[in-house]
Order: sequence, then C-alpha cells, then structure tokens
Amino acid sequence: MWNLPNVLTVCRFVLIPVYLVVFGTGYIKSAFFVLLIAGLTDVLDGYIARKRNLVTELGSMLDPLADKLMMITVILSLVFSQMISWQAAGAMFLRDAGMIVGSAIFHFRGKKTVPANAMGKLTTVLYYVAILLIVFELPYAHAYLWFVIAVSFVTSIIYILQFKLLNKRGLHS
Repeated sequence: MWNLPNVLTVCRFVLIPVYLVVFGTGYIKSAFFVLLIAGLTDVLDGYIARKRNLVTELGSMLDPLADKLMMITVILSLVFSQMISWQAAGAMFLRDAGMIVGSAIFHFRGKKTVPANAMGKLTTVLYYVAILLIVFELPYAHAYLWFVIAVSFVTSIIYILQFKLLNKRGLHS
C-alpha cells in the first residue's frame, strides 16, 4: 500500500499548503514553481507505478484527488488575486469538483473507476501552460485558458463514456 508512487502522491497533498503559503506571501512566480514540482511528482509517481508494476487501488484513488485538490487550490488563489475571472474559476471548479464527487460516489458504490488516460494527461499539461501564461502575464493567456477549459469538459465527457463502458462490461462478464 505505501510504495514510492503513493508516497510521491502524498507529497503532492503536502505541497498544497506550501503553494498557498508561497502564493499568499506574494511570491506568485515562485508559487508556480511549487505547482510545477507537484506536477513533476505526478509524472514521476505514474511512471514508477507503471514501470515497476506498483499500481494500487489506493494510488488510483489518491492520485487524481491530489491533482484535483491542487488545481482547485490554484484556481482559488488565482481568482482571489484577480488574475483570472470568477467565471473561468467557476467553470474550472465545477468540472474538477464534479470529477472528485463523481469518482468518490462511484468508488464507494463499488464501481470501477477509469484510470487517467492520454486526454486527461494532456488536459493537465494544457492547464499548467495556461497557468504559466497567466502567472507570467503573457499575451492571450486568458483566451488560452478558456480553450483549455473547453478541452477539459470534452475530456470529462470522454471519462464518463469510458466509465459507463467499463462498468457495463463488468456487469456482463
């Protein structure tokens, strides 16, 4: 249960308050690098889990939760600092909260959950790029953010379809 990938996932939970302290003290660009470290631990834990066959049910549940909680924290920090609009934050929050609540409900009902797929990983990378553009005040940052929000909703639809297919298949096998 407590293998290296799961420990790295727990480290991402620890980085959430670290991000908040760094961001809250006005070091916004440094806070982005804390977020980047969290993202790198996400890549590393996934790679190690697959490469060393250390994928666990606990890790499959905690990994996306850590990602979503970090992203919600970042969204809230950006909206409260007026770096993004409340509409963009609301759309991002709605999608991420829906994914967390849906996954928890399905898990506790004994349903199989869908592991991260290429679209989900791409969406995460696109969000990191959007945050980078916003934090460093680069051109078209907000337009790009809205593009990523649209992609994230498409990704959610794909996950829902995969979930239905996976659990339908489970009923017939």
